[in-house]
Amino acid sequence: MAERGAPTGAMDDVEAVTRAVLTASRLLVAVSARSLGEVEERVTLPQLRMLVVLSTRGATKLVALAELLQVAPSTAMRMVDRLIAAGLAHRQANPGNRRETLLQLTDEGRRTVAEVTARRRAEISTIVERLAPAQRASLIEALTAFNEAGGEPPVDAPESHPLG
Repeated sequence: MAERGAPTGAMDDVEAVTRAVLTASRLLVAVSARSLGEVEERVTLPQLRMLVVLSTRGATKLVALAELLQVAPSTAMRMVDRLIAAGLAHRQANPGNRRETLLQLTDEGRRTVAEVTARRRAEISTIVERLAPAQRASLIEALTAFNEAGGEPPVDAPESHPLG
């Protein structure tokens, strides 16, 4: 149903933007999958997502991690167990509440996130370099608005966020 007061053709614009975003999403998923190339025997894309959350958040309780990933706590626990077995994460007692356990990356987990992110950043940079400067400026404006509408916080500097 069209919104009240929406200009004629607005729904067509929404559909066109939705198709363009879905296509871009497909490209970004492919880039993400390729960036896992050297670690894919140890880490799946959902596990990488968990590693990235732990990388950006630091020590995190399981329930909070499950909420951030929008998965059931039991699913998060199985993922954590696999990451611990792979040497990428570890559990530690919460110093503020000894009954709670915090999950954290190991040095190997941090290296894995950094390597995958570097490959992803390089491939995205290669794609962006193919755009004209005006297209890059438009893309920044459009993606910033899209991220804000979706509630995704901005990345201030390449070093500040592991997804780059």
